[in-house]
Amino acid sequence: MRHTVIALTLIIGTPLFAQPAGTYRITHRYALGGSGGWDYIVPDPAAHRLFIGRQDRVMVVDEDRGTLVGEVTGIHGAHGTAIAPATGRGFATSGDDQMVVMFDLASFKVLGRIPAAEDADAIIYDAPSNRVFTFNGDAHSSTVIDPVAGTRITNLPLGGKPEYGASAGDGKVYANLTDTSEVVEIDAKTAAVTRRWPTAPCKQPVAMALDSAHHRLFSGCRSGVMAVSDYQGGKVVATLPIGAGTDGAGYDAANGDAFASNADGTLTVIHQDRPDQYHVAETVQTAPASRNMGLDPSTHRVFVAAAQFGPAPSGGRGRGAVVPDSFSLLVIEKAAR
Repeated sequence: MRHTVIALTLIIGTPLFAQPAGTYRITHRYALGGSGGWDYIVPDPAAHRLFIGRQDRVMVVDEDRGTLVGEVTGIHGAHGTAIAPATGRGFATSGDDQMVVMFDLASFKVLGRIPAAEDADAIIYDAPSNRVFTFNGDAHSSTVIDPVAGTRITNLPLGGKPEYGASAGDGKVYANLTDTSEVVEIDAKTAAVTRRWPTAPCKQPVAMALDSAHHRLFSGCRSGVMAVSDYQGGKVVATLPIGAGTDGAGYDAANGDAFASNADGTLTVIHQDRPDQYHVAETVQTAPASRNMGLDPSTHRVFVAAAQFGPAPSGGRGRGAVVPDSFSLLVIEKAAR
């Protein structure tokens, strides 16, 4: 995903509890440091770890302690990470050289490099098919990978520019197509596109989360709404307002809450009243540019990234570079009643 970011005013060491009362609050801020920007934050719930793409590497963070436990190196344009627990392997997109880096989940040692396609960005693991799927934005395709053999099965044309996707756990994989404002359905076993439907009135869907119990997809859209789809019926059933510049989404089945993390420094919390009825429960203030998030469903914690940025380039367009060692991780939790 591409990032448009603005200067961050939170400073390391600033108290995090002085916020308006609400259901969710920032409970911890962990200083992780390091250079470069970031992209997807991918939880590994079984190990309570987070995998965070940081340009030339993937940081592996202990989510309970907020400490760096290792890194996957040798990546050129780090974006997403997929965890394939049954194989003991992880897979990270290396977008600048159109590759996927396969690594050992215990040692983080690189095991191989698998050809993908232009703009290899998001990547997910589908357990029923035991396959890994990348979403290659500029190539308008998905690279399908055998995680055991560590080889590419095929490059599947999608008919649009994919952003994030999700596995439904029933043999189907879904992805947002941001340029056509659609959701596309993939049969994971046959590696074929089976359906697509529009996300209107949502435009430019990017982030995605999934509620398998009620067969609902949550698409965070750059037009400032979240579109909720019935993925069995292939139609949008609700839209809710969210913050600007979203790039991350999550759904916590235990609490019935969906989330959108936004570049304007907010986390929109949407509560599911019924499968087709929702309301915006609250807006949590995070930090400017904190538009990527990860949700650990086992702990119900939401994680967003933050940093400080240097001056914008001459002309005032674009963002400044990340200030070295200013990168941090914010932990957001639901307050006990």
